Amino acid sequence: MTTRLDQQSPRTVLFSLAAVILASFGVGLSFGVGVPLASLMFEEWQQPKWLIGVMGAIPSLAVLITLPFGPRLAARFGAVPLILLGCLLAGVGFLALYLFQTPEAWLIIRFVMSAGLTLPWLLGETWINTLASPETRGRVISVYAISFFAGFAVGPVILQIVGLTGWMPYAAGIAGPLLAGLPIALAARVAPDLTHDEGASGLSEAIFLSPLGYLCGFLGGVVEMSSFSLLSVVSLASGFDQAQALWLITLLSIGGGVFQLGIGWLSDKFPRTWVVVFMCLGFMALVALLPWALLTSLNASAALSLVLGGVVLGFYTVGLAIVGDDVSLRDLASANAIFLIMYQLGGILGPAAAGVAMEWDAVWGFVASLSIIVLGGLLVVLRWWPARPL
Repeated sequence: MTTRLDQQSPRTVLFSLAAVILASFGVGLSFGVGVPLASLMFEEWQQPKWLIGVMGAIPSLAVLITLPFGPRLAARFGAVPLILLGCLLAGVGFLALYLFQTPEAWLIIRFVMSAGLTLPWLLGETWINTLASPETRGRVISVYAISFFAGFAVGPVILQIVGLTGWMPYAAGIAGPLLAGLPIALAARVAPDLTHDEGASGLSEAIFLSPLGYLCGFLGGVVEMSSFSLLSVVSLASGFDQAQALWLITLLSIGGGVFQLGIGWLSDKFPRTWVVVFMCLGFMALVALLPWALLTSLNASAALSLVLGGVVLGFYTVGLAIVGDDVSLRDLASANAIFLIMYQLGGILGPAAAGVAMEWDAVWGFVASLSIIVLGGLLVVLRWWPARPL
């Protein structure tokens, strides 16, 4: 069972938590600008749907490849320098996107900058889980997730305001890594010691430490990356314009932020396995209503996007809390790396499968592919449920 660091005063813990929560906003902003910007630019360049799906999966692939090295690098160089290096790579990446405006270049650049963002993402998760107490872990992590997805929600709003042409969307993207790095640099002296967290077992054995948490990470990657990278394309195929499509992505993020604290509270008060089951059922019900909402009105689509966002982001919050419950401090960085690896595997499979299915039908292909994957996850949870204490 993970506990807070007793040697730190409550004020120090609070300041340290505030720093990493603020940093998560900057990381979220980086993704909130980068993901829809890439999808919409590929749509504007008239690229095929399957390639847009590949672009949606590229960040996940980059993170997946980088993650196994994260705990060992943190143990060797320290968390703060590694986080700042990752922010630098992401900021330079947005500048490169502006300078090299071709699909081929963007695939490479998005890979490199996403690898950079892996470092503040992984180490931020380890940071927050190290300091959170078991009794309030769900709520603390929900605040962390709210901050991240608030940044994600701001990204599409900025793109609506500045458009896709000129240098402004890329300047907004650069602001994300800057906002992520600044609070970490200021809190360097109160950062928790993460160098011991690689654990004696390493990644090869850490994969057995929190099966339900890792499954939540996988499902979260499927539904989050698919929704945020492809819902705008689904909306355009249903007759909405670019501004309306971006608005639905914004509402998806806002819904995630609004409902996360409630989901975190539920996961602290009720068995987290129950919460996972009801999130699976809720997602499948809501995504089944998506074609109806898109055909009915923008308001109906907006309301559904808002609620869907809460469920979509909930997999991440609850899964990360489950990992914190299951894993000791020394193995936390490795377990968080496995959690994010599973998240990225879902982030690769989800957009890729949805993109292929959308070649058949842009709306129903999206709905069917994600529903099948989440249903499979639900069946795994129900099959494994008796083996886990409620």
